[in-house]
Amino acid sequence: MRYPGKMRGSAYWAIALLVGAAACGGSDNESARKPAATNPVVEGPVTAGGGPECCFILGGGIDLRDLGYTPGRAFFSDVAFDIAEVGYQQREYFISGTATSYRNTAELESDGRWEIAPADTAPYKSRIVVHRPVDAADFNGTVIVEWFNVSGGLDAAPDWLQTQTELMRSGYIWVGISAQKVGIDGGGAFDIGLKTVDPGRYGSLRHPGDSFSYDIFSQGAQAVRNPEGIDPLEGLVAKRLIAVGQSQSAFRLVTYANAVHPTVELFDGFLIHSRGGSSAGLSQAPQANVPSPGVVWLRDDLPEPIITLQTETDIFGLGSLAIRQPDTDKLRLWEVAGSAHADIYTTLKSPIDRGDDPSVADVVAIAEVRPPFITCAAPANDGPGHWVAKAAISALDTWIRSGDPAAAAPLLAVNASETAFAVDEFGNTRGGIRTPYVDVPVARFSGGGQGSDAFCGLFGTTTLFDQETLDRLYPSNAAYVAAIHAATDAAVAAGFLLEVDAALIKTRAPDSGIGAPD
Repeated sequence: MRYPGKMRGSAYWAIALLVGAAACGGSDNESARKPAATNPVVEGPVTAGGGPECCFILGGGIDLRDLGYTPGRAFFSDVAFDIAEVGYQQREYFISGTATSYRNTAELESDGRWEIAPADTAPYKSRIVVHRPVDAADFNGTVIVEWFNVSGGLDAAPDWLQTQTELMRSGYIWVGISAQKVGIDGGGAFDIGLKTVDPGRYGSLRHPGDSFSYDIFSQGAQAVRNPEGIDPLEGLVAKRLIAVGQSQSAFRLVTYANAVHPTVELFDGFLIHSRGGSSAGLSQAPQANVPSPGVVWLRDDLPEPIITLQTETDIFGLGSLAIRQPDTDKLRLWEVAGSAHADIYTTLKSPIDRGDDPSVADVVAIAEVRPPFITCAAPANDGPGHWVAKAAISALDTWIRSGDPAAAAPLLAVNASETAFAVDEFGNTRGGIRTPYVDVPVARFSGGGQGSDAFCGLFGTTTLFDQETLDRLYPSNAAYVAAIHAATDAAVAAGFLLEVDAALIKTRAPDSGIGAPD
């Protein structure tokens, strides 16, 4: 699983920063159903783009067209290839209307059982991006709705990038929603808002502030689930909606699940990916400030299933050690050994991964994680995070469809003082979700190790073993292949790796260069 060369993809598609019909809830009791969300006005598909002001960022110093961006295509951290190659199409729509902010009607406690009421209203105009199968017969009925992540000052879609091969080979629809102001108007570390990138395409968008983000997210989902007027799914019927969000978007989704979701009929499940110990505020300036408690658990009285997917970085780096919530019949906590909050797959491999290339399983050591923007001090994590994220989506969809719950996972092992992970002889963390990356290792994978850099600190590290260690562990390629097969089969049997992805990993092992030739 080691790749001796350097992984390169389109520089543009590596700039996005991570740090984002049928009744929901499985109830057939009409009187128990929650109210429907407000329907926005939908415009599109959007086709405008280009012009003399288009595509210049960072004060005009970089033209995105030089990095692979094509005006007229929806701007966000998408894949670099044309998804028509795998039977998909992209559409972008504007949504507009009146959004509502919220206030709490009782103190927000750490148990997440929050009660809210409408507060202020404001006009807005935002956008959604839709990826759907070209052939309607390929649609599996489930729509994945991602809260775009804006930590880097632009709309990023880390969960789309980590799971896109599974989504497109299995017939999901993916929808990204621009719920937050920075993604539209700019700001943040790199200030690459939609209006900055292409004023001709996005200049009419208007965001009243993040206090209204929760309702904008609801309205975007409502436009997909119960369309009025223009139908973003073009006649396909959404049978299930799963809300997903990573990092900052996960912080928002925790608040959404605890406060807003119980008041509106929309989502059938949640994948909350790389959250911290707290959550986003319910409301913030210029509206009334309603912060969340320092420790926030997911409320445990929801009828819809939730998987919380956590990396090593999140446990100590983001304080999620404090919210290691026990599993219930509707909650699962998955902690992945050898994974980091951000990684090489998301930034460099996924943009060119069509799902059929076994070399994706190769472990690479690359410090240039977002060329030409970010180079870290050490090679970033290239561990198993994306493989497990794909399994999580599949498990959550199965849970909603059949009631068969996702597998329960062991926690990552920590030392007696709970100040660091317990590691094996190679420095890889014990416990947690196991994969060949940590059970048949060719490197040490960590969620830390980059120091205090704001972004590189999220990327973790990969430290390749020297040849002596590899020779000791795997005296022949046959020995390595056998070990890979055993560990991969174990991960599939445990429910944390999909068989189709296991096949890619197994296929690559004989050509990996690990172990002496047979």
